[in-house]
This record gives sequence, C-alpha cells and structure tokens, in this order.
Amino acid sequence: MGQSPSTSSSPLELNRRDRPLPECLGSGLEFGLRPPHPPESFALPDLFGGEEAVAGSFDYTGDLPDECLAHVFHFLGSGDRKRCSLVCKRWLRVDGESRHRISLNAQADLLNFIPHIFARFDSVSKLSLRCGRTLISINDDALILLSLKCPSLSRLKLRGCHEITDIGIAAFSQHAKNLRKFSCGSCSLGTVAINAVLDHCSGLEEISIKRLRGIHDGSELIRPGAASKSLKSICLKEIINGQCFGPLIIGAKSLRTLKLIRCSGDWDSILGTIASYNPTLLEVYLEKIQLTDVGLAGISLCKEIETLHIVKIRECSNFGLYSIAENCRLLRKLYIDGWRINRIGDEGLAAIAKQCPNLQEIVLIGVNATHLSMSLFASNCLKLERLALCGSDTIGDAEIACIATKCEALRKLCIKSCPITDVGIESLALGCPSLMKVKVRKCRGVSNQVAEWLREQRSSLDFNLGAKTGDVMGAQESAVEFPLMSTQQVADLDASPSSHDRSTLFRAKLGLFANRNFVACTFGRWSNSKNSSSRNM
Repeated sequence: MGQSPSTSSSPLELNRRDRPLPECLGSGLEFGLRPPHPPESFALPDLFGGEEAVAGSFDYTGDLPDECLAHVFHFLGSGDRKRCSLVCKRWLRVDGESRHRISLNAQADLLNFIPHIFARFDSVSKLSLRCGRTLISINDDALILLSLKCPSLSRLKLRGCHEITDIGIAAFSQHAKNLRKFSCGSCSLGTVAINAVLDHCSGLEEISIKRLRGIHDGSELIRPGAASKSLKSICLKEIINGQCFGPLIIGAKSLRTLKLIRCSGDWDSILGTIASYNPTLLEVYLEKIQLTDVGLAGISLCKEIETLHIVKIRECSNFGLYSIAENCRLLRKLYIDGWRINRIGDEGLAAIAKQCPNLQEIVLIGVNATHLSMSLFASNCLKLERLALCGSDTIGDAEIACIATKCEALRKLCIKSCPITDVGIESLALGCPSLMKVKVRKCRGVSNQVAEWLREQRSSLDFNLGAKTGDVMGAQESAVEFPLMSTQQVADLDASPSSHDRSTLFRAKLGLFANRNFVACTFGRWSNSKNSSSRNM
C-alpha cells in the first residue's frame, strides 16, 4: 500500500489513457471516422534532426506539400515562425523560402550578417530597416549589398539610417527595378536621393518622405521622373521646404492619394493648379500647412475626391467649404478639425450637407455646429453611417435628438467634450434603428444611470461611457498626436520598481494621454466597413 506501480508513464498519462470518452461525444465510428494510430514503434520526432531523425520517428507533416506548410506559416507571428523553424531542417527551409517580409535592426554591424541572412531568406520582397537615434546605422555599402541580395524587393522602409547618403540610394535604385513602395524617415537624404529613386524605379506606386535632414531651403526641385505614370500615393510629413516637391505632385499623372502633414511653405500655388494635372485625385489629407481658401478651391476642381481631411489649418473657412460642396459631389468621408477658431461653422457645413449626399463618415472636432447643419446632414445624407462630434460648445441635446430622429442608417456615433445631458442620450433609445455602437467621453451631463437605462432599452447596442473630467490640454487637440499605448506597454511601466505614490501618479498621467486618442482609435477600427471607398495603392 502507498506504492505506485512501476511504470514509465506518469499518473496523469494513465488517467488520461484509461478515462473513457463522454457519451455525448461518441466514438466517431458511427460517422465512419477513426482516430489516427501511429505505428507501434512510434516515438517522438527528433526536433532538430530533420531527415537525420532517429529510426522509428513519425512525422505527420511528411506528406504535406511545401506550399501547404508555407501557407500555414503565413498565419503565424514572427516569434512563432522562428520557433517553428527549429523543429527540423525541412521546416527551416520552408520558412526561409516563404518569408517575404523582414524587419532588421539596421545597426552598423549588420553588414557582416547580410550574406548569411539572405542566403536563408532568398524570397524577401518587403524590407524594413530601423536604427535608434543614438546608434550608428548601416552605410551605403550595406544598402548596396542588400539590393544585390534582394532582387525581387518591392517595398523598402528606412527609419533613422543617418549613415546612408544620396550616393548609396542612387546606387541602390539602379538595382531595385521592381520597387513599388519607398518610405524613408529621420534620415540624412536629400533631393538627389529622391530623384534617383524616381528616375530608376519606373514602377514606383507609393512614396512617403518624413523628416529628411537633407531637404532644406534652396534644394533642387524633385521631379516625377520615370515614375510619373505609375505613382499613385504621395505622403510628405514635416518637410522644411515642401515646395520642392511641387513638380512631383503636379507631374504624377495617376496620383490618387495626397498627404501633406506639417510641411512648411505656401501651398496655394501648388494645390491651386493641381486639378489641371491630377483630375482623378481621390483622397486628400491636409494637416497644419499654410493653405487658404484659394488652395481649397483649387482642390475642389478634382471632382472625384471621396475623402477629405482638413486638420488645424487656420486660414481655411466656410468659403473654402463652399467650393468643396459645389464641385466634390462624390465626397464620402469628411474630417474637419477646426481648432476652435470658428472660421468653419454652420454655413460651410450646411453647403456640404446639401451638395454631398453620398457622405458616409463625418468627423467634426473643434467645430461649433448647431441644429441647422446637423438637421441637413441627417435629412440629405441618407447613407451616413459613422459620425463623430468632439470639442464643440454648440452640440447639445437638440442636435443629438435630431440625429436620433433622422439618421436611420447611422451605425456608430462618437461624442466627446460636448454639453449634452441625459436627455440627449435618452433620445437614442427610440431613434437610429441601425445604431450598433455609441461612445461618449468627457460629457459631464451624462450619468451612469442613463447609460444603464439605455443598455436595458437596447440590449444589442454597445454603449461605452468614459470619463467625465475635462481635458486639461484642450479638447480640440487631435488624437493623432497622442497615440495609444498598448496594454503590454502599460503593464511593463506599472511593473517597474518605484514607490506606490509615484506609480499611481504616472498611471493617472498615462490615462490622460490615452483618452486623447479616442477619435483616432475609434474610427481606425470603423474605417473598414463594407461601403468604405476603394483605393488603388
């Protein structure tokens, strides 16, 4: 007594083996199914032996074609793929042959490992190279070697690679004939490098330039070159002399998407004539640039525009919106951050509501809209599905009641820092029959009681009521500038050794910054609706 039987199996394995299957599951024999039985000499496969595994091992994936195994690997994350490549030689080979995207830490010593890395990963078509600000990055020799080792490269992203010069990019572009997307940021490149890419990569479709140190006042102009017919997307961010990209913007005959974010200089002269060269422009994103209603009037002549973002541009007013309303009848997404300077209001919004019936998404931040424009949006824009109203002193219960009564297609509603009360929320109980999700933030007049009541009245409605405290930095600040931190990052920060008071204060500050990302986070997830505008990237 008290002694276990002498056997190599653990008690857990004995119990699992001897335990009968539940009757509700059945044995599967009545459906013609039989459980797989390994050979009698079955043993665990050698995890690192591959073809040289010990005799008697059985590989259930042996009959699986390499293509199917590679397809399974594509559903795994980078860490899981690394672990799978250690199972056997075959999995190592299939992983290397099917890995098309690689992100590398682009420090200077990477040059010595490039031949070994790309001897295994010989099918890479998407490459990302990043280096920290305080570290020494790879140089021109490493970039040229990469272009020789990746003949099928179609996407390249450079971040913080300060040691790469215009000469290296020019030599790289001569070998990267299949390049489709080029993105560089926080590098020391100049106009010579950008022109070299545009001249040699005739199939280039997307180019993104951010914070380049080599572009300054007096730089030579950037031309579309051989990519003039294929280029479809241009993104410029924080460029000191953005006007040097004027010939590129005007000369891109197939341009569909244009993003200008915090680029200095006067843009009226370029955007005022853009319609004469790019009449098929579909998406325009403008943020914190020097632009007046003259530039907006020029953009409005691109009559196929479907998405328009006007963010924190002081000189744009209702008169610019009049031009947009008159010409851009196909507009589907409108995003306006008025910065609470009251140059855009009911008059301009009413013109948009009357002339743009295809609107599906509207975001208004720091714009004092009233019942007048809201009722027109609700009555004329019958396809409106997503609406966000933030930082407005004039959006109250009457406006919410109007939306609830007339917006039958509305599916998602976001309200932040507006003077609404429980009365406005109660109107949603019977209105908006298609409403699926409501988010309310920093609206002091809305109580938890009305939130619970609304959930009881509409059980299928996802109602999210956030904090009521005011934003000390100003509710009009766009959430784009304050990205949300992930849950893991918050957990790592909270786990750091510190006193209880300091960690509590830090978490409170962290929550304050996280709340600013409300609109961007919300509509980032909502943008993939079934009726979202199609883009050619």
